[in-house]
Amino acid sequence: MKILVIGGTGTVGSTVVTGLLKQGVMVRVMSHSPDKLKKLPAAVEGFRADLDDPDTLPAAFDGIDGVFLLNAVGLSETNEGLLAVSAAKAAAVKKIVYLSVFMPEGSEKIPHFRSKLPVEKAIKESGIAYTILRPNNFFQNDLWLKDAIMQYSVYPQPIGGKGLNRVDVRDIADCAINVLMKPGHEGRTYGVHGPDTLTGEGIAGTYTKHLGREVRYSGNDLDAWAEKAKNMMPEFMVPEMRIMYQFFQENGMLASKDDLEKMQKLLGHKPRTFDDFVKEITVEWRSKMAKAA
Repeated sequence: MKILVIGGTGTVGSTVVTGLLKQGVMVRVMSHSPDKLKKLPAAVEGFRADLDDPDTLPAAFDGIDGVFLLNAVGLSETNEGLLAVSAAKAAAVKKIVYLSVFMPEGSEKIPHFRSKLPVEKAIKESGIAYTILRPNNFFQNDLWLKDAIMQYSVYPQPIGGKGLNRVDVRDIADCAINVLMKPGHEGRTYGVHGPDTLTGEGIAGTYTKHLGREVRYSGNDLDAWAEKAKNMMPEFMVPEMRIMYQFFQENGMLASKDDLEKMQKLLGHKPRTFDDFVKEITVEWRSKMAKAA
């Protein structure tokens, strides 16, 4: 069996690649970046192709049995996803696992959530066996917030107080590998969640616990967040993320009891907790800071 991982150099995709290699699967990773391809594990076949360039796709999909599709958030995200589905169909790929996003009612107004719906529709109509994974907000998004947390003792992600069932990307990867490798998941859509309901204040409290000093939550002022975010991300993303955080503050991103039971069954083990994640990364951050001192 040979799996093409699209998005295989990123946080989730690289974890999927590692897990597939451990199971003895042949893995091809597609990227437009030669530098990223050079950094792949030796056992991985790196293939230079670009979802924005359809002419490069037939060769990338040639000889592939299954596809893990994760295309990055961006202005061309929907078109890239549709081109990937078309290429998979033309290559007679047997299975697609698509990483979408958890979409509770009303969340389709978030642009980078809504952009995934046409791709989901195309996959369902492709005739290819598929599974769609819809993950909650990632624990590992906090890795981008290291300086704010460690240097300024602030947790700056304005997620509010309704709560999110945030999830570890390693659990997302485990779910993806299970549905790629095992039968019985065809035609299914799964929410992928963590076990805990996390709020902005609660997250700051978890960092306080593991750092042994106060980390405060920056609060829910989205105008203030947007002003600071202009220096941290592409300009087009700031209003999109503001809409997302407003939704989080007003509605949360909560998994039902049934969601969590299905998640654990799919995962095959207990989902990782946010407390364990913070314990792990704060030890790592402190170690790196001590070595740099």
